[in-house]
Amino acid sequence: MDLHYMDPKSMDPKSMNRKPMDRKSSKSTILKSVFLFLSLGNIVYIALGWPFFHFFTYGGNKAKRKPVKKRKKTNRERWFALRHTIVNHPTYKFEKEYEEGKAWCLAQPVQDWNIRSLDGIKLHASYLPAEDPKRFLILCHGYRGTWYGSMGHMAEFLHKNHCSLLMIDQRCCGKSEGKYITFGAKEKGDIVLWLERLQEINKDRLPIYLYGQSMGATSVLLASGLPLPAEVHGIIADCGFYSMKQQLRDIASGWFHLHDIESLLFRVDLFCRIFAGFSMKDTKTDMAMERNRRPVLFFHGARDTYVLPENTCRNYELCRAKKEMLIVPKARHLCCSYVDKKLYQRKLMEFFEKYDQ
Repeated sequence: MDLHYMDPKSMDPKSMNRKPMDRKSSKSTILKSVFLFLSLGNIVYIALGWPFFHFFTYGGNKAKRKPVKKRKKTNRERWFALRHTIVNHPTYKFEKEYEEGKAWCLAQPVQDWNIRSLDGIKLHASYLPAEDPKRFLILCHGYRGTWYGSMGHMAEFLHKNHCSLLMIDQRCCGKSEGKYITFGAKEKGDIVLWLERLQEINKDRLPIYLYGQSMGATSVLLASGLPLPAEVHGIIADCGFYSMKQQLRDIASGWFHLHDIESLLFRVDLFCRIFAGFSMKDTKTDMAMERNRRPVLFFHGARDTYVLPENTCRNYELCRAKKEMLIVPKARHLCCSYVDKKLYQRKLMEFFEKYDQ
């Protein structure tokens, strides 16, 4: 066996004086690594909620967007063109009536109104006075909708029946500015500001009704829980949802068969708080329905798979004011007035006649 001799002079003096590694230092390094790993894991975990938050709430920076006549569909619009969204829109089977209502709205000599929201964005509405007005209606369209879209089908009928119409563009929609859609959390405050603006011309103190569809229905229900002028005589809610969280649950389970998304909703809610300035709990209608003392007329389609009819049934049960509910058997989302137009119109007029005084 060969033995190798090492000359002591060739050895590094520093290595000879080096002490064994401190065990405490080693443990500290391991703990720091574990902490860093867990921190990065949490960041990745939370970040996975961003695409869903952005998809459902981002409306684009309308203040900086340049108007264009024609544009290509965005990836969001292409992806969201699912069967559920198609069959739950009035253009499915009622395209002729929908386009007629839209054409009527666009042909009217509307007045452009603008106000500033509490968070400083410019909001737009189209005002159409009636010749012999008996009441005012504030019309609130649904999620990513327009004042002349699904609301247009009833606008002509209401206008001919002595209703002056204030048809608002919800934030992020139409000519209104905004970056995030808040599912009624901030829209309810916008409605109160529109009421204040409307009161400036309501010298005869005519009755005012808040009429919303889909997310607009939820917005007017939420607004009913806030201090409102005495001239507000009633609320009309067509296919409104109970809360943003419940609506996302229903879409996940009904459309994609995902039944356990609470951790995802937690992350989406976190981004709502940080970037959009609202919480999902701010969109729940329960507190507003307990506080509201104005009569409410509820509509919903029994075949609605976009906003399930159970939402309106729940809002109806929570409502402590005088209330009526009409569930139209063969109607899908926002199609009650198309499926049974005469019944829908009769219910509206009876509601006005009952509460105008």
